[in-house]
Amino acid sequence: MKPTLSGLLAHHAGHRPQQVALVFAGREVTFAELAAEVNRLANAWLDCGLVKGDKVATLLPNGFELMAAYWAATVSGIVIVPCSMLLQASGLSTLLRDSDSALVIAHHSQARTLDSLCDGGGLGNIERSRVVLTNTDEDGNGDDLPAGFQSYAKFTANASTTAPAACIEINGDDAYNIMYSSGTTGAPKGIVHSHAIRVMYCTLFANAWRMTPESVVLHAGALVFNGAMLTLMPWMYLGGKYILHERFDAERFIAEIAARRVTHIMLVPAQVIALINSPAFEPAKLASLEMVCSLGAPLHLAYKQQLVARLPGRFYELYGVTEGFMTILDKNDAARKMDSVGNAAAFTEVCILSDDDAPCAPGVIGEICGRGPLLMPGYYNQPALTAEALRGGWLHSGDLGYMDDDGFVYLVERKKDMIISGGANVYPKDIEEVVIRHPQVNEVAVFGVPDSKWGEAPVAAVTGADGLVADDLVEWVNRRVDAKFQRLANAWVLEQFPRNAAGKILKRELRERYDAGEGCGE
Repeated sequence: MKPTLSGLLAHHAGHRPQQVALVFAGREVTFAELAAEVNRLANAWLDCGLVKGDKVATLLPNGFELMAAYWAATVSGIVIVPCSMLLQASGLSTLLRDSDSALVIAHHSQARTLDSLCDGGGLGNIERSRVVLTNTDEDGNGDDLPAGFQSYAKFTANASTTAPAACIEINGDDAYNIMYSSGTTGAPKGIVHSHAIRVMYCTLFANAWRMTPESVVLHAGALVFNGAMLTLMPWMYLGGKYILHERFDAERFIAEIAARRVTHIMLVPAQVIALINSPAFEPAKLASLEMVCSLGAPLHLAYKQQLVARLPGRFYELYGVTEGFMTILDKNDAARKMDSVGNAAAFTEVCILSDDDAPCAPGVIGEICGRGPLLMPGYYNQPALTAEALRGGWLHSGDLGYMDDDGFVYLVERKKDMIISGGANVYPKDIEEVVIRHPQVNEVAVFGVPDSKWGEAPVAAVTGADGLVADDLVEWVNRRVDAKFQRLANAWVLEQFPRNAAGKILKRELRERYDAGEGCGE
């Protein structure tokens, strides 16, 4: 029988009930307290008529309710569907209907949106009585909520805090969650993960990050992002301490590390950059750290070099796809293989395949593909897309890269982001590595735009210091790129980039805005 997540929290609540498990908003929650609230929510779901295999969607920011929902799913057999708070009404409706969700737990700020979707079938299978909102009034009765909606306090008030009935038999192949893809390149797809897959997250990444029951994890990224699972699951497996922030603030983050002797942090590149550039950044304050891991998007070489120099022996980078494989640049390899994204995680195979799915020789660019125990069973209710993604038994990532003779993977670009200029393949990442060296640039995203002469030409969107002039940047970059076809046609200085819940820059939105004329006058 394949292992499940169902007994993890109960194990720690039974063996170390008074140990602090979770810290949020100044509140320390023990394993016993966390188990009681998780059981209360799980029983509330079952009491309202949900059964094993039903889907519960969440529309919640980082907080206790979202954490409770993740672990209530482990003991109830309910499938959790985390939705980003950044979703607009139409996108939310699509996810609720596509996932067949039967109940939604949402932040009270979403009340108006959910109320509007009730008309015309916008909530799919969800009845008004199964819209549960976090409390807005002091007594928690939800008197100020739209008609028929329930408050979270009232919904859980009478539920038992003991573990749900033992007759709920959960197997390793049972679905645990449906994580929707970030939608950076197209319509989002529901990625199914089983209990057994998430158990592999527990053990594989606990070992990769060298975590122990004494580890202290700090997380300030969106919990709905699959990358959060890379420390969340090992934390619960080992029974360490998990500190959750509502949102990322570099100065608060640094202060928390120093005050609570944090050992493990995982950041997207934008957070890494903010951390390094913070006036509060001092290696002495971060001395307790054993891991600083970057993930979610490529971290430019200049920032990797700074981290390795200022916090030696701690830097990891993870590349992977939610659908099911990862590479890890280990802290012991970071200095010698800094421009790579590491090699295949344990029990995982990674290969580079050509357009006709033939293996590429070392150094030859092709599509990065993988397989192993993290591999999804498929996209929810989309067999054709599943078959295409898993053709030949390999998960096709849609990312271009190559592998060296030592098996280390080098990320080049997403296939859809590659620029073809004058018949030459232009990889935006190569240009980005030049742009980021400009002393006034903080972040960069290069993308292609139509060009009457060359077919496509590269444009650099950047954020940076006050006084950064687009024309000056173009001239500076074009003197330093390796080839003429890498020269920028234009630069566009923004105050901030459009991002998804995972913190990834949305190049598709940048292109659309640029094509609409927003960046052409810079």
